[in-house]
Amino acid sequence: MGSIDLQSCDAVCEALAIGARANREASCRQGSIDLIEAPGRLIATGDLHDNPDHFQRVVELAGLEEGAKGEPAHLTLHELIHAERLINDLDFSYRVLVRVAMLKASHPEHVHVLLANHELAQVLGSGIVKDGVLVVDAFNEGVDYVFGADAERVNEAIGDFIRSMPLALRCETPKGDILCSHSLPGPAMMRRFDTTILDRDLVGEDYEPRSGSAQLMVWGRDYDAELLEDLVEAWGVNTFILGHEHVENGAMLVEPNAIVLNSDHERGVCLPIDLDDPGTPRQMLGRVVRLAGP
Repeated sequence: MGSIDLQSCDAVCEALAIGARANREASCRQGSIDLIEAPGRLIATGDLHDNPDHFQRVVELAGLEEGAKGEPAHLTLHELIHAERLINDLDFSYRVLVRVAMLKASHPEHVHVLLANHELAQVLGSGIVKDGVLVVDAFNEGVDYVFGADAERVNEAIGDFIRSMPLALRCETPKGDILCSHSLPGPAMMRRFDTTILDRDLVGEDYEPRSGSAQLMVWGRDYDAELLEDLVEAWGVNTFILGHEHVENGAMLVEPNAIVLNSDHERGVCLPIDLDDPGTPRQMLGRVVRLAGP
């Protein structure tokens, strides 16, 4: 992955541009999603929210750290920004976007940076409040503090990187397909949701608040068994691996076939998957790996 000066506008913008190009041009990119197939391994994650220790741990578990030997695993990353730990009320989580862009550029076929609601909110300037903090404003103020007159240029590079992110990772396995995405549209959204979005490129309208299908997908909540079964039929997917919800123990099963992961808090987890034999959703739930501790 290498290292760069994270306070240099030129270096940061170049890293984000290279990462955006890798998102768009990797051979695994098919329309709005990344597509991989067995054999191989996947390290699936949930929301990260700029937890540097957990980010480093999943990179190591996937064999993607500098100097690692052997065939790396695939790695999903999403909900990267808007850290819980601020410095003088400023959020400097632009730095994790840069590090992830560099990781994607180094491993374009194995790193899958999925669009999530906090990244999309940052691009659109949405008013998200988390623990009493206007997180988009705190992020912008962090960029302004570091880059001053160059902040607009950095924000444009951040926006381009975010808009280059795929909506999901689809894994074709001998036991049925797995779809990793930040979330799924909620039942009340399905009337406005375009289920063909996985089969085509994303367009500007997909990001529009309250109506765009990418927006509806990354913000969706309260999906249930009936909705999951509808999406199984529409997409031909057996298992969904998601984030977006807070899960106290790090992982939970939404019957019949959706696993929700958190990777950001002290009980955060990741999920290693053998793509040749992924197991049932309930079996997968028993294989999660805690990220904190030895």
